[in-house]
Amino acid sequence: MSDSEIQSKPNDGKEPLSLSPPRGMRDLLPRETALRDWAIRAILETYEQFGFSRIETPAMEHLQNLKGGEGGENLKLIYEVLKRGEKLDKVLETSRVDRDQLADLGLRFDLTVPLVRYFSANQNDLLFPMKAIQIGSVWRAEAPQKGRFRQFTQCDIDTLGVKSELAETELLIASSQALLNLGFENFRIRINDRRLLAAIVAHCGFSGRFEPVLIAIDKLDKVGIEGVAKDLLEHGHAQIAVDKLKAILTASQAQDADLTSFAEQLSLGDPTAITSPELGQGLQGLAAIIDAVQANASEKYDIVFDPTLVRGMGYYTGPIFEIGMKGYSYSMGGGGRYDNMVGKFSGREVPACGFSIGFERIIGVLMDQGAKPKDAREKLALIFDPDRDVTADVMKAASKLRQEGYSVSVHPRKKDMKKQLDAFLQHEFTKFVAFRGQVDNLEIKTLGNK
Repeated sequence: MSDSEIQSKPNDGKEPLSLSPPRGMRDLLPRETALRDWAIRAILETYEQFGFSRIETPAMEHLQNLKGGEGGENLKLIYEVLKRGEKLDKVLETSRVDRDQLADLGLRFDLTVPLVRYFSANQNDLLFPMKAIQIGSVWRAEAPQKGRFRQFTQCDIDTLGVKSELAETELLIASSQALLNLGFENFRIRINDRRLLAAIVAHCGFSGRFEPVLIAIDKLDKVGIEGVAKDLLEHGHAQIAVDKLKAILTASQAQDADLTSFAEQLSLGDPTAITSPELGQGLQGLAAIIDAVQANASEKYDIVFDPTLVRGMGYYTGPIFEIGMKGYSYSMGGGGRYDNMVGKFSGREVPACGFSIGFERIIGVLMDQGAKPKDAREKLALIFDPDRDVTADVMKAASKLRQEGYSVSVHPRKKDMKKQLDAFLQHEFTKFVAFRGQVDNLEIKTLGNK
C-alpha cells in the first residue's frame, strides 16, 4: 500500500483522514531524530568555535522578497500562501482574478534570502561583520524522489561584511571541520568563480545573457558534455560557440585543471576575456583560498579547482564551491559569494558569502553507516509492577539511575516480559532494571544476555 493509500477509518461519513504526511514530507522516527539532534549539536559547536552565532528567521517570507532574490530554478518551486480574510475577499470580488494577486507570502526555499532581509532590518543591532549560523526547515514544491524532499533542513553559515577571500577560506575550513567532527574524511572541495565562468562563455563566443548557458553547464553531471551541447543548440546558440565550450569541458574532465594554466589557455583565444582587473583579482583570490584551505586540511581532505562547477543560484557573484565524497554522486554541501543581494534590500552594498552543509544527505549517509550519536547516554528501562509498586518509590529509583549516567525510561511491566524486553532491545535500550520495591536495591541487567 502506498503512502497516499494509508487512511484512517471513515470519519462520520466524511472523507477518511489520511495517516500519511503530505507527499515529499516525512515523519522521523526516534533513531533518526536522535542522530539529527546530535549532528546539529556537533555542527553548532564547531561553528561557534569559529565565532559564528546562531540566529533564527521566520518560515514564511514576503513573496516579493522570495521572487526578487535571484533564486534560480527555485523561484518556480515556491509554496505560495493565500491572502487571508478581507484581503482575500477583496481579490475574489473582482470579475477577473489575477493569480499573482491571490498570494502575499511564501514558505522560504532557502535560508539566504531570509538572512539578507534579517541583516538589512537589524544591522544597527548586530556586530559587523556579521557571522551567522542558521539551521531550519525550507520548502520547495518539486517532484519528490529518493533523497529529495519538499520539506528539508538546511544548515548554513554566512559572513556579511568581509570583501576578501578570508570569508571563503574560513567558511570552507569551518565546514570541513564540522564534517570531520561528524566522522567524515577524505572528502573533496571543488571551487570555481562565477567571473571565470563568464569569461569562459565570452571566450567561446556566446551572445546574449550568460545565465542560460551557465544553467546548461550546471547539468553536466546529469547529462554529460553531449547533453549540454544538445541543450544549447536546441536553444539557438551557434555551433562554433558550442564546439569551443565542448572542448573546454572535455579538457577540464580529463584531469584536475590547474588554475593558472587554465586562465592562460583562455587568454590565447581572446585576451580581453580574462584580463579585466576584477577577473584578475578573482583568480588571485581563488589561488589564495586553495592554498589556505589546503594548508589547513592536514591531508584529511582536499580542495581542487573545477572550471565546470556552476551552482544553480543566480545570485552568486564570485567564488563558488561544493563538497563531494567518494562513492556518492551528489554533493554534501556548497555555497559561494553573493555580494549584490544585500544592496537590493537595504540600498547599502555589503559583501556576503555563505556555505550550506547538505544536512539531509549527511544524515542519510550516517543512517546508512549505522551511526549513533557519540554523546548519547546509555538507555535503561526501569520496569515496575503497577499493582504493587508505589509511584514515589519508582520515581526515586529512576532518579538514582539517572544520577549514575543512564537515560532512564519508566515502563509498567507487561504479562509477556520476554516480548517486552525484546522490544526494548530493538529500540536501542542496552540495560534494564526490574524494580522490586526497594530503591536501594536496584539490579542492573544487560539486555540480550541469555
